[in-house]
Amino acid sequence: MTIYLQIDEALIQEALALGNQQSERDVVEQALREYVQRRKQLKVLDLFGTIDYDEDYDYKQQRHKQ
Repeated sequence: MTIYLQIDEALIQEALALGNQQSERDVVEQALREYVQRRKQLKVLDLFGTIDYDEDYDYKQQRHKQ
């Protein structure tokens, strides 16, 4: 997909230097990958404290069953 964006040239150059990408396209793709990954991580964090568990469950018992 072709999209034309106006992005701060200094920001692109800094990202190129820090990330060792070969091109501006590589920088933008890496930034999008990191953005998506971070958003997925935040969704997982939202689950903490929302999942019920059985306090009587003995997970070690499964190890002894043959």
